[in-house]
Order: sequence, then structure tokens, then C-alpha cells
Amino acid sequence: MTASAIEHANNKLSSQNPLPGLARLSFPLLLIVLAAFTTLSNSVVAKPLAIWTVKEVEITKPVYFNAQVEATKAATVSAQTSGRVIAVHYDVNDRVEAGSPLLEITSEEQAAELGTAQAELAKAKAINQEAQATLKRFDKLFPQGAISQGQMDEAIAAANTAEQAVSAAKAQLVKAKQSLNYTTVSAPFSGRVTQRHVEQGETIAYGQALFSGYDDKQLRVSFYVPNSQLSELKQAKTIEIILGSQLTANKQTTITTNNFNVFEFSQANQQHQVRANFNVNNAAQNQVHLGQWLKAGYRSAAQQVISIPNSAIHQVNELTAVYLKVGEQVLLTQVRLGEPLTSAQGETKPNQRMVISGLKPGDQIIEDASAYLLQLAARKGE
Repeated sequence: MTASAIEHANNKLSSQNPLPGLARLSFPLLLIVLAAFTTLSNSVVAKPLAIWTVKEVEITKPVYFNAQVEATKAATVSAQTSGRVIAVHYDVNDRVEAGSPLLEITSEEQAAELGTAQAELAKAKAINQEAQATLKRFDKLFPQGAISQGQMDEAIAAANTAEQAVSAAKAQLVKAKQSLNYTTVSAPFSGRVTQRHVEQGETIAYGQALFSGYDDKQLRVSFYVPNSQLSELKQAKTIEIILGSQLTANKQTTITTNNFNVFEFSQANQQHQVRANFNVNNAAQNQVHLGQWLKAGYRSAAQQVISIPNSAIHQVNELTAVYLKVGEQVLLTQVRLGEPLTSAQGETKPNQRMVISGLKPGDQIIEDASAYLLQLAARKGE
């Protein structure tokens, strides 16, 4: 468009518009915007699409079984003294640190025994001090003939007896202190309480069960494997334990262990029992509990499969397809997909999916299906 034509158009708009200045500015600006938009649209449509060449990759498949969580360290704490329960600090399912007081028992009787033992020790020390002093005096007098052999023998025996009495009194004091300590029942290891056998106010006797619990950081899972899969399990050498109910690779919490044992074949259920020990970290501590059912198993031997990126998948209702490039044509081709891809090293690749059917190695597909659909829409709008 020439300058004279633009001027003529502006003059015509000025005669019809009460704001001729605005019209004079808007018409050239409109032409510039339209030209820029046309250039941008052409650049979007003309942008080449990335092509993905289908190829085979090496993966492993997980083989999971229903497994039950068991404890490797469990105990029932019993009373080591008698008395009445005056305080209970924990209940069922509470988590307890090692050495924490579980409950307290009346200690008046034990405190009295401790006082008696302390007095007996003081008495024994005094008698021993006197006996040892007498023996020293007799040692000086005996060579001078001031005392007889019999008196010397009696002094030696009395000194030895007094010394042994001190040792016995010390042992009684240790026993009394320990008996007093037993009035506060402490957790032998860190873990979780499974059962409380007494209530506050009850009178308990020596040997009575008080609390039961297990170590919730050292656990194991138990599951059964058919005889036909035993050799494959042994070749895997590691057991995978899936915490939680989700089996999607990017949502699950997986623990791997090589500390497992396979027991003899059971004629009753025609299977082998497998027990795998594992440690639970703080992050997964609330995801696993004693008696819980979860998934555990191994990864099969590596195999070759076809994989494609998630961006290439076109999903419409029940149709799952990709855009297959055949020469200059692009064909919508239906495919059947498997689970998210897992490498031979066991690493999950959530951005890729395994193809069961519909494609073969060497096929070329549009890597970004969404971008291709946008280009189709832009071409139809031209």
C-alpha cells in the first residue's frame, strides 16, 4: 500500500469520525498488528515437529507377592519386684524410646530395704576397721612373746571374717538399690507398644507380665513363592518391599534388601516361605506396622521392550494412540501400553511407557502429540 493510498484512507475516516486524530493513528497501527500476527502464525505452523524413532530398551519387570510384616525383635517386660502400680506412662500403639519409664510401682518397702542395707554396710565397715587394727597390734606384739599363738590366730580369723562381712554388705546394698530401681519399669529397646497387661492401681507380683512391644525399625516380611519361581528369585539376589497401597512407580515407597532367607518347600501349600529383613528409616516409620499386609518380591531378568515418551501419547476416551509418520503422511495409530518403564538397574522412568503392541523398532512417531494437534487446528483455521 502506497503512502498516497494510506493518506486517502485516513482522510476518508477523518470525514466520518468525530475523532480524526485517533483514526489517523489507529489505521496504520492496525496494519502493523495484522502483519505481525500473520508472521507469528506462519512461524508457529511452520515450526518443525520433533520425531521420535522407536527403539528397544532393556528393562526388568517386578514380580510381587502378598507379604506380612513381622517383628525380628519383640519382648514382654515382666515385674522384677512386687508392689502396687501408681503410674502408667504409655498405652497400646505408643512409640517408646529405649530407657523410657513405662510404669512406676510403690517403692516404700524397697526404700526401707535400701536403708537397712546401707546401715549394715556401715556396721560391717566399723567392725572390719576394728578387726584390722587389732591384727596390726598383734603383729607387733607376737614377735615379742606378749601374746600367744592362739590369740594371734583368733585375730587373723576375725580380720578375715570382718573383711568378708563388708563384701557381703556391699552385695546386699547393690541388691537393694537394684530392687528400688525395679519400681520404675523402663523400656529395654526403642519400639512400639503392642499390649499393656496391667492397669493403674493394680497390685503386681514378681514375674507378672506388664508390657509387650516390638522394635519398629528392624522388621521383616514373610511371603510364599511357588517352586517354579524360586530360581528366578535367587537370581535376583535382592528383595523389594513396597510400603503403602500404591503400586504406581512415582508414588510408592520402596525398600530394597539382600538379607533374606528361603525355607524348605512346604508340601501343604506347594510353596517356599521367604523371610526378608529390612530397616525402616524415620521417613517411612509411619507407613509400616506389625501385621500389615503389603507387596514384596523381586525383579525378573532383563528383557528387551519398546518404549515411547508420554508426550507422544494421544488419549481420547478409550482410544490410546500415537501419530505415526509414514513417508510424508502422519497416521493416527492405536497402541496398547504397559506400565511405566523401569530400567534394568531398577530405576523408574515415569516419563516413558512400555508399548505392548502397535509399534515396531524403527517406526517414527510425533514426539509431542499436543503440539501436532495445535498445528492441525491452526491449519484448519487458515
